Amino acid sequence: MEPGSKDLPMSFQCIDALEVSLNIEKQGFLYYDNAVKSAIDPRVRDIFKRLADDEKEHIQSLQSKARYLQPALKRKTSHRENKVESFIKNKILGKVFPAPVEDEIKTCMAETDLEAINIGIDSEKKSIEVLGELVAGEKKMDVRVIFNHLLIEEKKHLMALEELKQTLIQE
Repeated sequence: MEPGSKDLPMSFQCIDALEVSLNIEKQGFLYYDNAVKSAIDPRVRDIFKRLADDEKEHIQSLQSKARYLQPALKRKTSHRENKVESFIKNKILGKVFPAPVEDEIKTCMAETDLEAINIGIDSEKKSIEVLGELVAGEKKMDVRVIFNHLLIEEKKHLMALEELKQTLIQE
């Protein structure tokens, strides 16, 4: 995805950036919340619980900011709304974190703790890639700040998962 490609709106508004970020965080929360229930090793359960809690906290923070910007929603054109919805559908939903299948809503889609960690690592890398491209393609500083904040959080999650993976492999 190149900055300014037809898949991206020419420039996001703050409310659009919040909407994109919320979608990433909600996917992350669902994955980690389900992974907690499937994890065997208590260390793995703990990290997934911490990540799910982080995602939930990020969601609440983003929703609070979105409520503050609520008047901007009324000015959002249907064309802009369709572009943002299309971006989320084509680049985020089920593309960053795996989308739960109806029968698997209550379980992680991995058979082992290590596989669940690998899915988390891959998902965080995808999130970092998408956010990095959004930051690189965005000219508005306020929108860049929103994406950069989430980018930093996703990098922290990636590091935590990679450290846990190394610990488990070395045992």
